Amino acid sequence: MALATLFNPFDPQYIADPHAYFARMRNSGPVQRATLPDGRAVWLLTGYAEVEAAFADPRLVKEPRNAHAPDELARMPALPEETRYMRSNLLYRDPPGHTRLRRLVSKAFTPRMIEQLRPRIQAVADALLDAVAGRGEMDLIGEYAFPLPITVIAEMLGIPAADRDRFRDWSDVLLTAIAPQPMGPAVVAAAQGLRQYLEARFDERRLAPSEDLISGLLQVEEEGDKLGKEELHGMVYLLLLAGYETTVNLIGSGMLALLEHADQLARLRKDPALLPSAIEELLRFCAPVMMSTLRYAAEDITLGDRVIPKEDMVFIVIGAANRDPARFASPDALDITRALNKHLAFGHGIHYCLGAPLARMEGEIALGTLLRRMPNLRLGVAPDTLKWRPNFILRGLVKLPVAF
Repeated sequence: MALATLFNPFDPQYIADPHAYFARMRNSGPVQRATLPDGRAVWLLTGYAEVEAAFADPRLVKEPRNAHAPDELARMPALPEETRYMRSNLLYRDPPGHTRLRRLVSKAFTPRMIEQLRPRIQAVADALLDAVAGRGEMDLIGEYAFPLPITVIAEMLGIPAADRDRFRDWSDVLLTAIAPQPMGPAVVAAAQGLRQYLEARFDERRLAPSEDLISGLLQVEEEGDKLGKEELHGMVYLLLLAGYETTVNLIGSGMLALLEHADQLARLRKDPALLPSAIEELLRFCAPVMMSTLRYAAEDITLGDRVIPKEDMVFIVIGAANRDPARFASPDALDITRALNKHLAFGHGIHYCLGAPLARMEGEIALGTLLRRMPNLRLGVAPDTLKWRPNFILRGLVKLPVAF
């Protein structure tokens, strides 16, 4: 079967090297109709121009009800009740619901508000490296890239950092059910466990409000608006998972990319002022978010030389767009001084990542602190033994053993 007709996002070859996979597909055309293993059709957008246009096109919607006729909606399998809150956040909503939800949480993620977190993020990074300094080795994912952002977002929400491993266990399961993947018993159980945990935290904050995001969401009033129960669960779920999973991947994959490109690593060590530029290049090169969540065509849409029929499913492949040679010179080369670097790692349009300022700051502090404190940092295993997490939306390492 030709590559362009079958897309199995859990194929080991895809998990190991999605960049090569999508480069082959993009070379056949930036808009490809593919078939999922279960037989359903899906469109993959891999060209930069097409991806940028799709992100800004209001005809590509997140909510099936805005694309499908009522009889078609009725034939779709209903989400298990325990999991419905997972789709009750701005990531899965179209205007006007998306506009309303984003407005209610956006104040906590302005660049000015995020900048105030810099001393705390730096303190967390230093404490994590202090804990391993005498060992000479560590798993950079489990002992640094994961605990740093989960500690920060947990503190922002008002959730004990001691519970962070529970969130990792839940998220590992929940992220396997990103549409169009089905929600099996394990997903339902994880969703229910997280919901019960969050409900207990909400009850605590209702009785004793604090200066944290959960308290703010419970009390929020914007032109008389407020969050419904499922929306509240859904928003905290999104903030938790999006608040650390993507940054874990940026820190882990970014450091691996630098270790594998000795010239770029040496250049950054010599000139730490290049760190902001390096973060932008690592976002482009590593694709912490490989593709967007599912969209649906609300009407026939022409992209490139293809027509996407109404109701069809669409994946916007960010990782492929960010390596499109029509947009980036030498796209498969890592260049931390790249000047023209309008990447799409945080999306584009109304769904542009709310947490982009936080992710950039955490990436800069995490990598900058590693390079400053561990001048002899190096890989602890052969690169070809590293394993990637089996997730087709997010791209991240399972472990990254390093020595120093």
